[in-house]
Amino acid sequence: MDFNQDLITTIHEYRVTEDSLLNLNKGLGKKPTAILIPCLFEEFKRPALRQTRDVLKDLKGLNELVIALSAKTAEEVNEAKDFFSSMPFPVHIQWTNGPEVIELLKKQEHNGLDLIGTPGKGWAVWQGIGIATRHSEVVALFDADIKTFSSSYPARMLQPLLDPSHGISYVKAFYSRLSLESNVLQGRATRLFVGPLLTSLEQIFGQGAFLKYLQSFRYPLAGEFAFTRDLGMNLRIPCDWGLEIGLLSEVYRNVRLSRIAQVDLGIFDHKHKEVGKNPKEGLQRMCSEILSSILRGLMEHQAETLTNSELATLEVLYKRVGQDRVKQFGLDSAVNGLPYDRHQEELSVQRFSKILRPSTINFLESPVTQQLPSWSRVLSCEQNLQRDLAEAGSANKSS
Repeated sequence: MDFNQDLITTIHEYRVTEDSLLNLNKGLGKKPTAILIPCLFEEFKRPALRQTRDVLKDLKGLNELVIALSAKTAEEVNEAKDFFSSMPFPVHIQWTNGPEVIELLKKQEHNGLDLIGTPGKGWAVWQGIGIATRHSEVVALFDADIKTFSSSYPARMLQPLLDPSHGISYVKAFYSRLSLESNVLQGRATRLFVGPLLTSLEQIFGQGAFLKYLQSFRYPLAGEFAFTRDLGMNLRIPCDWGLEIGLLSEVYRNVRLSRIAQVDLGIFDHKHKEVGKNPKEGLQRMCSEILSSILRGLMEHQAETLTNSELATLEVLYKRVGQDRVKQFGLDSAVNGLPYDRHQEELSVQRFSKILRPSTINFLESPVTQQLPSWSRVLSCEQNLQRDLAEAGSANKSS
């Protein structure tokens, strides 16, 4: 690993830490800390979540584990509670789509608040932040499908936030996405879409402040991040596949760059999505929504948008840069002895290039998207909603 620094403070993996768990357990005594895992019930049937649970058992001093669970029945919620019953710290299972939660959030319409988000990770994250920040000053979020989860993940994510002398408010993960089964490079949405897209946009718009900020993150689509309560309370949460870029936009809006860090978690593997046969499926749909989120950020933070001629330029530039990246990743894989299917990578770039024009046109016709309001705004209307949401999410009534 290199030791370079740029706009965003980078915490490298030098592979010299002897006991990250020991250091983390010492740090947890400094600030009340929660871990948040948004989760579908189906993850309880897979080995990844079991591994995560077994690793977290060794944490001493964790204030709370919050599981933001999408489940069909109260029986599934009870299964989740049983699954985590042996943890040595409090566990809150938040039934995000439970009937009492839906009823409670619908009542907020009288305050002019639309809190019924599109079912998905964004809505779960929004609820989880509300629950986790009740009693904790620091929160780390991890997905439920991480196959390589180890104690170094929470240790490296949380330590910059647990020592106030560092002055950090937000930590974003980056890593090498490799399949455990095949050693093939994953992360195509980042490698073959977002990376070439940002490079192409820089050639069109120049190196504006927001664009430079996004390019400073080594893995902008990483779903793992940690934050202070103050920041978490002021984040608006997107409800689509643009969640990660949308959150980076919110962090940019709320935090000085000197208070942001990114941390290397090493080798990382979780579920992989297919590219999809059409723009409404798989990674193509995901990248379409990511594109909208990036364009929205450019509007909001740089007051810039694509004209028709610039869109045509983007199509040409993106394809060229994407093809260059395919060659680069091919060499990277070859020297490291990794299998690499250049033809499939080229096809992915080709498919992604075809979504640029229709996705941009659709975005420009309707640039405003649904965002769940920040908790600071919500509590200004309904000061007990965090408590009430936690109680509703713990209810055992079936729908």
